[in-house]
Amino acid sequence: MIVTAEGVGKQVEIGGGRLAILRDIHFSLRAGESLAIVGASGSGKSTLLGLLAGLDRPSAGRITLAGETISALDEDARARLRGQRVGFVFQDFQLLPGLSALENVMLPLELAAAKDARERAQERLVRVGLGERLHHYPRQLSGGEQQRVAIARAFVTRPDVLFADEPTGNLDARTGALIADLLFALNAEHGTTLVLVTHDEKLAARCGRRLQLEAGRQVA
Repeated sequence: MIVTAEGVGKQVEIGGGRLAILRDIHFSLRAGESLAIVGASGSGKSTLLGLLAGLDRPSAGRITLAGETISALDEDARARLRGQRVGFVFQDFQLLPGLSALENVMLPLELAAAKDARERAQERLVRVGLGERLHHYPRQLSGGEQQRVAIARAFVTRPDVLFADEPTGNLDARTGALIADLLFALNAEHGTTLVLVTHDEKLAARCGRRLQLEAGRQVA
């Protein structure tokens, strides 16, 4: 299994007490599978995604990612694992405004000391249809173009797992559909495991599996 969650829970301190955001989440994913995490706002979707990606640690339970028990790793070890095995696509693109499209896509490769960073980044941008926008900055790109840069950056490191948090949430319907087509096409090409948080039922239906959350609990 490439991703597993065993009895995962998350609590936070608030107002002198403890608030349970997630309770007793269980599932596993094989390499190449796709999972949509769905539910109403406040149901714990993004919190679960962050735990699975090692951005935070659970209060209870065990999470494994690519053979590593990430719930037992410290912050530095989790960051190294993410850099080696994980890609991210966010609703708000998360591009660095002072870097060009090419430089944004090169960044994770440069952090990994890849010698062919420029060539690989350029190849990914051409693949997502931005071969003529390599040296444009985020402010010079439309929302759909910025998300294509983000997708190119996510796939450029050839990750085992891609985590996507509302990847079409800031886009109009037509642009969102095009971005979804691109995301699933690249996912199929690379054989990546996809974990997707979305409110969009059409997007969720394209995933092979579905995990429904209600008030932090997994619905069978």
